Amino acid sequence: MTSQLIQVKNLCKTYENEGVSTRAVCGVTFNVAEGEFVSIMGPSGSGKSTLMQMLGFLDRATGGEYIFQGQNANGFSDDELAEIRNKKVGFVFQTFNLLPRTTVYENVELPLLYDGDVSGDNSAKVLSALRSVGMEHRKDYFSNQLSGGERQRVAIARALVNDPSVIFADEPTGNLDSKSGTQVMKILQGLNDAGKTIILVTHETFTAEHGKRIILMKDGGIVSDKEITTRRFAMDGELLK
Repeated sequence: MTSQLIQVKNLCKTYENEGVSTRAVCGVTFNVAEGEFVSIMGPSGSGKSTLMQMLGFLDRATGGEYIFQGQNANGFSDDELAEIRNKKVGFVFQTFNLLPRTTVYENVELPLLYDGDVSGDNSAKVLSALRSVGMEHRKDYFSNQLSGGERQRVAIARALVNDPSVIFADEPTGNLDSKSGTQVMKILQGLNDAGKTIILVTHETFTAEHGKRIILMKDGGIVSDKEITTRRFAMDGELLK
């Protein structure tokens, strides 16, 4: 039986600014099992990015419960949250967030250095992560020498290097052309097929349909949660596996 990685119960996030309360997310309830590929979709202002920030431990909820691997995240200290972000969670962002005057190898190695264990040789982990996204041959390039698609593949390798329990991808194809975007989604689907849990945030139907399930958000709440029976075809007509 597949275990639940994430359980969200009536999750809410309200921002306070000069006495004005703004509700970004409220009453959100769903589960994510280990090995799922879930797309969280919705228009700008729907609350999807705020939800991802809470799920990825970048922000705290103001109401409800978030259970991660059987533990209530509300009780985690700031140090515990930082450790979870580094060891249990991988992030892929629209803007790549790579260090520009740093090599591909060094960018991917960064989470291992944050881990505090400098006694071991990181090369096997780094090269394995780069190999999984087809970027091992670019390991000595600087990140600003790469195309947008290549930079996003390096960002995915960096997200993978600590073997996280879940990868969050926030609009990962937003800055890419259609061909590069399709290549990135192929990589994410391949990782999911190998057992990795993927949570994708997007406003694009085409991108969302690369997953196995779509959660649709509007005005801070969930309006539908549906399984996908047929995954999206690539631009060249090849079914992404």
